[in-house]
Amino acid sequence: MDILFLLIPLSVALALLILGGLGWAVWRGQFEALEQEAERILGPD
Repeated sequence: MDILFLLIPLSVALALLILGGLGWAVWRGQFEALEQEAERILGPD
């Protein structure tokens, strides 16, 4: 039972870290031009 006092805050911190990383990627524009990248891989070199 004592391990829950450690695991619950760690899981909340990990979830916040993941959400922060996703939010950072969205605000930096990492997901803006997905169609261009999909077409770029099919084009000639």
